[in-house]
This record gives sequence, C-alpha cells and structure tokens, in this order.
Amino acid sequence: MTLTQLNAFVLVARLGSVTAAASALGVSESAVSQALSALRLHLGDQLVTRGPVGMTLTAGGSRLLATASQIVVLGAEAHAAVRAAQGAPEQLRVVSTATFAEFMISPLTEAFSKRFPGSVEVSAGVAVTQEMIVLVGNRLADVAISSAPPEDTGLRLVTEPIFKYRLVVVTAGQPRLRGGPRQWLWFVDPSGTDPGSETGQLLAGLGIPEDQVRVFQNQTAAWAAAADGTGVAPAVEHLVAQRLRRGELSRVDAPGCKLDACWHVTLLPRQHQSVAASSFRRYLGTPEAMHLMRAPGGGVPPSRFRPPVYVTIWS
Repeated sequence: MTLTQLNAFVLVARLGSVTAAASALGVSESAVSQALSALRLHLGDQLVTRGPVGMTLTAGGSRLLATASQIVVLGAEAHAAVRAAQGAPEQLRVVSTATFAEFMISPLTEAFSKRFPGSVEVSAGVAVTQEMIVLVGNRLADVAISSAPPEDTGLRLVTEPIFKYRLVVVTAGQPRLRGGPRQWLWFVDPSGTDPGSETGQLLAGLGIPEDQVRVFQNQTAAWAAAADGTGVAPAVEHLVAQRLRRGELSRVDAPGCKLDACWHVTLLPRQHQSVAASSFRRYLGTPEAMHLMRAPGGGVPPSRFRPPVYVTIWS
C-alpha cells in the first residue's frame, strides 16, 4: 500500500469518478485505475463500486476514507517539512475557474511574488468547482478561487467572498439575433461546462440546451466568436467593457441575461494554513489586488497558459 494508491482512492471517493480524479491529479485515467486496482488487491476489498448514480463506497471503503485522507494530508505536510528543512521556497498552489485563471491569476500572483522575492514559489492552474474543495482539503492546492462557495463536504474549509462582479451576455456590435436565448448559439469558455461556475449557473437558469453550446479554449476566444454575429457569449462585465465601448460587442438585454456574482476564496482553517496561503489571502484584500481584479490587463495569452500538475507525490 503506497501514498500514491491512497491518494488515488481518496480523490475517486471524494469526486465520484476515475475521470474526475485523473483530471484533478493531472494524470491519465489508466494511472488512477492502476493505483486503485493495486490498493484493492492489497486490501482484498473493492473499496468503491460503480452504481447507477456513480461511485459508491463499500463498507470497507467507507472506513478507509477517513484514515486514507489523514495519511494523504500527513504526506503533504511531510513533503512541505522536508522542503523547508532544505531551505526551498514555500509553495503556494492556487486553483481557480477558467475565467479567473485567464484574466486574474497571472497579474495577481506576479504582484504577490514581488512582495516575497525568492521566498515563495507560486503555481496556478484551473479546476472545476467540485474539484476545488477536494484539492484544498487534501493539500493538493493551498488556495481555491471560484464564483460560488463550495458545498460543505465535511472537510471544514474556510470560504470568504473577495470581489463582486456582474456576468452579462454579449454579441456582435450590430446584433442579428433571432428568437430567444434557447434558440441562440452560446459560445463559452471551459467554465461553461462547470455547473458550479457563474457561466454554468447562467446557462442553467436560462434552460439552454446542450446542443446550443460551443466551448472555446478561453473567454477571449468566445467573445471573438460572438463578435462575428452568429451567437452570444457570457462575459464578466468589467473585463469586456473596452470591447463594448469600442463597439466590437454589444450587450444583450433580454430577461435573464445578466447575473450578479462574487468570487470567493477557499482555504484550510487558519491553524492549518501555510504562511504563504495566509499571506495571499490577506493580499487579496489589498487595494492593489482589488485594482488588478478590476482591471487586470490582457491576462495570459492562450499559447503561454499551461496549468501545472500539482501532485508532487505521484511518481
């Protein structure tokens, strides 16, 4: 029985599927399946079984989950302790929704790093809302930023609001829309496939059929598609403001096509937070951070953005 096997089991149990666990770990589904199979063989128990509504824990799996979670957490703390003893920079691993990552993560983490030159090593990446609480709770990420407070899963995390904003719907400067929202083509970034994101909530509230949704690599690309006049795209209002002023895009004012939302930050309880995580949470409340979230600039070009793999214990 290895730490890798326990880690795979915990994520499959918490996220409900091998696919979701592999996505969170940044590895292939076969790697997760092999680790889970080896653990099953070692313990002589299936641990999780596939049912009509997803994965279900066996009696043995239910008893193992709490202990395995503790072991995974201790493994992460041991890794951090050794890094500290070696004089390595403290790690700060931030996960967020696709929209926040595209525009905010780079300027925020760069500005934060300048306050602690050489003492903090920052990495950032994308996760869906369901994954974030599991990543933070199992020490695979230190800070999660999402548009909705995560559901309480017994991991006892701390979630606080940090920035209010409005989601609107945009289309071409000279709109040529016909029919209602359910007849339009909707161009979304990857957060549109996340039911917990602001875009996912907007689409659900309007009852948009799945076959009317097209997913692009980021929100900027979705806006460009909407500018051609063939459909619409959700957009964070203050991020798309310049394009609206230039007439490249126009707002769609149909009922239900706006959503007041708020970005939230999720961390471990204060007594378990790393120094870097606590410092980053305080930084998010500073005037500098608020300005960057209000006017972050151009964000990261899609060709440069590469979400990292967070799990240093996998190999």
